[in-house]
Amino acid sequence: MSGLLAFVLTVSSAFAVAPDFIEKLADESRPMDDRIRDGARHPVQTMELLNVEAGMTVVDIGAGGGWWTRVFAAAVGPNGQVISQRGRSGDAPADIAAMSNVDIVGQLSDIDANSVDVALTALNIHHSNAERAAIYFQEIYAMMKPGGLVAVIDHIGEEAIDNSELHRIPPSVVRGWLEDSDFEILEESNLMRNYADDHTRPSGGFEPVLGRNSDRFLFVLRKPAM
Repeated sequence: MSGLLAFVLTVSSAFAVAPDFIEKLADESRPMDDRIRDGARHPVQTMELLNVEAGMTVVDIGAGGGWWTRVFAAAVGPNGQVISQRGRSGDAPADIAAMSNVDIVGQLSDIDANSVDVALTALNIHHSNAERAAIYFQEIYAMMKPGGLVAVIDHIGEEAIDNSELHRIPPSVVRGWLEDSDFEILEESNLMRNYADDHTRPSGGFEPVLGRNSDRFLFVLRKPAM
């Protein structure tokens, strides 16, 4: 048995994603660009970290090209629901718009209160500031079920430099915003760290050395149970 297969079987027994989740990640119908990024983004481990299960309602916040939307759609299966929040509801890639378990919305406020099991926002918060972040996390908090989990992922920046041109943000800044929110911080995971990144290059595919493999923080939050 290969190491990868053994890992997959171990993970599959530890949490209850859709039974064909691993097959769908590897399927050729999934865009090649998505599959190439699996090594840096760790979709299986991230679903485990967030306790994602088949049948859940999950939200991909600021979904962009839809990488996480496709992963979530495979993980929750046909009886689950993925909400792809996009700012402009008509700009989803065609394959995502055609998925039967994906709904596309424009704004977080379009999502029912207390309706979401898991949410993820990736590479969005570096565009924010303290005032906007407070509103942003209030909107996310409102849509989550009590006990629901949220992942916050972004490019790591250094405190002593101007990160605006680099599309980065220091984790300490984001932690401060989170501590001011109503969420509980469960974990700051090292899952998406890339220690070859010295935080001085532009992130997000803007720089040829790093490509899309920047050093990233991952906060796991929980809305307190009632």
